[in-house]
Amino acid sequence: MDGNDGTDDVGGAYGVNGFSGTGGAGHAPGRGGAGDRGDARQGQLTGLKVVEFAHVVAGPLAGSMLADQGADVVHVEPPGAGDAARAMGPRREGIPLWFKVAGRNKRSVTLDLHHEEGREIARSLIAWADVVIVTLRAGRLRAWGLDWESVHAVNPKAVLLQISGFGATSSRADAPGFGKMGEARSGVVHLTGFPDGPPVHTGFSHGDAVTGLMGAYAILAALHRRSTDPDFDGEWIDLALFEPLFRLVEWQVIAYDQLGTAPGRAGNQLAVAPAAVINTYRSKDGDWLTVTSATLRSVTNVVRLLGLPEEEFATTEQQHRGREQLDEGLRAWVAERTAEACLAEFERAEVVASRVFTAADIAADPVYAEREDIVTVDDPDLGPVRMQAVIPHFRRAPGAVWRTGPALGADNDLVYGQWLGIDDERRTELEERGVI
Repeated sequence: MDGNDGTDDVGGAYGVNGFSGTGGAGHAPGRGGAGDRGDARQGQLTGLKVVEFAHVVAGPLAGSMLADQGADVVHVEPPGAGDAARAMGPRREGIPLWFKVAGRNKRSVTLDLHHEEGREIARSLIAWADVVIVTLRAGRLRAWGLDWESVHAVNPKAVLLQISGFGATSSRADAPGFGKMGEARSGVVHLTGFPDGPPVHTGFSHGDAVTGLMGAYAILAALHRRSTDPDFDGEWIDLALFEPLFRLVEWQVIAYDQLGTAPGRAGNQLAVAPAAVINTYRSKDGDWLTVTSATLRSVTNVVRLLGLPEEEFATTEQQHRGREQLDEGLRAWVAERTAEACLAEFERAEVVASRVFTAADIAADPVYAEREDIVTVDDPDLGPVRMQAVIPHFRRAPGAVWRTGPALGADNDLVYGQWLGIDDERRTELEERGVI
């Protein structure tokens, strides 16, 4: 959905993310209350200052990864409409649900960058921050002073994450881009689906989400260098929406380079499978199960379970030659049994398998509960809501979900007043003129 949607007005996707251990107005996060951090579990990034001019998924998810670990993340939105993600997704009694998760642990401020005074405030936020995250087209970034040269001039120690459809150095730097485009360009969609069917996108914002995750990783890499290099002179992270997924499919380029063929769709068996057994199978009672064996030994366990001659599957080469026999055998074996019976037998035989989970399965699963992967958070509109916990788990200094996505502009007074030092009279004037 996001990354660079090509929209030039403030309602379009834009974002900055900042992290500050030095410089800027200091503050101590509050304790308790819907708008304050609820307890002492602040996570790994307490003191990191982030400002994001980014909407919808890719840029904001990078900020979310940092916010979940205690960073102060300021989410900048246009007055009136706010981030487009606020109106997206399913609703309960007219209240959108997606942003309750997407905007969690962040501070929302409103700012109209069409005004010069708005751009002045943006520069103050950049000076305050350690990390800036942006997702506008290159031309708009330059016009609004959010490009690398402008950010670096204001804050030479800042790390800038710039997410765009095609990258800042390509001939299409000013072209709009969305996550699904990135997925298609990455090679992933070509590999997803069945050989006789169309290419298939995954059922969520895959390209955006992986770009956000890669962006957060890149930010932390740059911040490590900042903390160890006395000559650190800022960093510009230039990330195109297709690049993270392209990087993660590690074998596609070398396979094409060395073999001259492009791997294609193979259903659930994978174009380049690690071993001879990987697929989904339907049980007698209609549940879908995934069975995966990624090593010589694990495939042998399947052979034993099916009662096949082990000597015919003793080597990796033999197992791969017998893939079809193993697949057909498993399909028939699973179809004769209930899902519970299959899973019990798989566990006894040390065959790795799982029911294909729905959200309802996840909510009822004991392992998710034991891992505390779902937390309940109080929301001012909906009351108690459940959502993903902070992941990954840090056992010594864990992060926490201390608020759901805030109301539009809920933190104007905190950020502009306490953190940037803009007095009450000036803030009132700016609000009356539609700047904030």
